Amino acid sequence: MDQQPPGASGPPPPVEGPAHCYRHPDRETAVRCVRCDRPICPDCMVDASVGFQCPDCVRQGSGTGHGASAARPRTLAGGVVAADPRLITKILLGINLAVFVAVLADDALLDRLVLLGRANFYYGGPPEGIAEGQWYRLVTSMFLHQEVWHIAFNMLSLWWLGGPLEAVLGRVRYLALYLLSGLAGGALTYWLAEPNQPSLGASGAIFGLLGATVVLMRRLNYDMRPVFALLAINLLLTFNPWGGIAWQAHIGGLIAGVLIGIGMVHAPRERRDLVQFGTCALVLAAVVLIVVTRTAALT
Repeated sequence: MDQQPPGASGPPPPVEGPAHCYRHPDRETAVRCVRCDRPICPDCMVDASVGFQCPDCVRQGSGTGHGASAARPRTLAGGVVAADPRLITKILLGINLAVFVAVLADDALLDRLVLLGRANFYYGGPPEGIAEGQWYRLVTSMFLHQEVWHIAFNMLSLWWLGGPLEAVLGRVRYLALYLLSGLAGGALTYWLAEPNQPSLGASGAIFGLLGATVVLMRRLNYDMRPVFALLAINLLLTFNPWGGIAWQAHIGGLIAGVLIGIGMVHAPRERRDLVQFGTCALVLAAVVLIVVTRTAALT
């Protein structure tokens, strides 16, 4: 496919119909590089002083007259552009799959790692759960799955939603979004569910990614209908009449994902880190407050 090289003189060739990313022709986009005017998708956007640049223009120079080494390429949210934009997503997939296999090999792991408020696993046994100081269950339960369909659905969602978000947010911000959304889902489950009701799964974190995706697509002025349809389907499944789904985890993760997403992609450049990590700190503080309050009520 013919491409206009960066810095070439003359206007770009006319594009008929929706523009497609010059590096990913299957992806429609409304964003163009401010230097060469080629269309770029979220995976290819590099934050510039005004608008976004494509990776080729970034490699040629920082856009300020300095060499390419004068400034590290940054994503829309200020993260460093990585050679593998899906590395953290792959690691999270691997952890979930490894824990799933471990539980298949040893059923006792499920009782030790599942999210549980406060309960006795057997008559006369000691009470166990988060209220008994086992706070680690808020984290371990995020990587637990019991049925094949459950982990398959969550891991497919992680791959579809996580990859583009990791490319746009950068690794550190993306990991913060995933973990805090999962913690928020677990905290809301701990608060609202019966204390003896176990809960597990990455669904809270996945809904956090979905919420952040909604915010990101709105920020990029994409067509919102597909993501709203996906959100509606997931909410219908969450509140299905057959039960069996911890809706608290879904709602908690979704709220956290939307809030963190807003902080990540709408933070002003001059106070970007303060706003982004301040938002994460506020979500974490809310999680801690819910857990501490619920623990006090159960003990």
